[in-house]
Amino acid sequence: MTHTPTEEQSAAIDHCTPTSHPNLMLNALAGTGKSATLKLLDRASKIHPALYLVFNKRNAIEAIESGEFRSTTVVKTFNAMGHGIWAQYVTPKLVLDKAKSRTLWKAQLEGMTKAEASASWPEYGVAMDGLEKAKSLGYVPRGCKLPHTALIDRRTLHHAMDEVPNDIAAELIDEILFESIKAAYQGLIDFNDQIYMPALFGGTFPKFPRVMVDEYQDQSPVNHAMLARLVKGRIIGVGDPYQNIYGFRGAKAGGMTDAIKTYNMCALPLSVSFRCPEAIVEAARWRVPHFRWTKAGGRVATLDRMEGSGFPDDSTVICRNNAPLLRLAFRLISAGRSVSVVGSELGPKLVGIMRKLGDSTMPRPKAFSAIEEWREAKLLAGSKSANDLADCMRVLCEHGDTLGSAISYAEHIFAQHGTIRLLTGHKSKGLEFTDVYWLDPWLCGESEQDLNLAYVITTRSRNSLTMLDSSSLVW
Repeated sequence: MTHTPTEEQSAAIDHCTPTSHPNLMLNALAGTGKSATLKLLDRASKIHPALYLVFNKRNAIEAIESGEFRSTTVVKTFNAMGHGIWAQYVTPKLVLDKAKSRTLWKAQLEGMTKAEASASWPEYGVAMDGLEKAKSLGYVPRGCKLPHTALIDRRTLHHAMDEVPNDIAAELIDEILFESIKAAYQGLIDFNDQIYMPALFGGTFPKFPRVMVDEYQDQSPVNHAMLARLVKGRIIGVGDPYQNIYGFRGAKAGGMTDAIKTYNMCALPLSVSFRCPEAIVEAARWRVPHFRWTKAGGRVATLDRMEGSGFPDDSTVICRNNAPLLRLAFRLISAGRSVSVVGSELGPKLVGIMRKLGDSTMPRPKAFSAIEEWREAKLLAGSKSANDLADCMRVLCEHGDTLGSAISYAEHIFAQHGTIRLLTGHKSKGLEFTDVYWLDPWLCGESEQDLNLAYVITTRSRNSLTMLDSSSLVW
């Protein structure tokens, strides 16, 4: 850390004296140096050894390679910590298989009659979503013995899913989850099991007199359950409640506020951004009025008209939804520009849905009709993502005479690695860029999650933020 600590950072450091209030929550706004502050706190603390829990592997590698944490501080992701706990708890050697749920699905269908399997296959996507949500939110199926109480019941799980499952899908979720738990005791796990199994089913948790937790606002109920078993002494949390945007995948709403009450934490702010210059900070104050800056300047603008091919190389375009980004990607490629559409899981998901719409020779008009039928059926089931996915498929079909050619376009465009980055607001979290274009800002609504997402998009830039509608682009 090369800059002089701010008053807020100094207050946090002073808090770590042996006689101070034992537990601390840092409310760290965008770009306010939370990682640098945690390093300072780690160095200032007299308590060791310590555990630093980070949200993903990239953050863990950066923390370790920085060399700025004490040698007595263990840096782990939640997954790595849970993996080690479960590995010591069960006798078989653990095998990590990211395709575990698919394998169990196939095994489940092999035991069915042809008619039962035929009725089950259309529920594959719903069942996979249910299994993932169950392990994030803490659902345990009937008949499965638990040393601790399940965190949610069956009804709560179903309402948390992208769409409410029908009876067939609901039973498949329970049956496959039951088999998944049995397999975990036999050593076969997936990434979700690394936290789900030790948090709910047991294990010997190491004792650290001090635990630090990053990205507190993104922790799921199962993460919180595992953390409760890890914290034996002091706890320091850091997060930004206004960056809670992962509710759709299980992040607990109000998790930071609950933690402050649970652990009797002193809450301190980090409100001075080292990333965002003055203009960007002022543009975000509608959401966080106490936001401050260290750098003057910056630029925020709204364009009524822009040459579509005029995006500079190394620029970043962020949008709430995927479909406007896909449409822009096709137009940029047609104009001779190179693009990268960020979202590794979206392409295969779209291709998987489109393959089920009909034969590859299906002409474009019939493909549009099939997409609309799919969308209506999903909306009737309560799907939260159907509209955006259907819009994406329509964009792909606009560029192909048949369903098969549209699928080929999908496979092609997601394989591109170009100079103009296109990504959703959810994918942009945790990243920063020099110049950001916010495409169709009006797509962010008034829900709490959308307000947080708008704040996240606004604060990705180190220099300029330009807002524009798709309709303002001239080709």
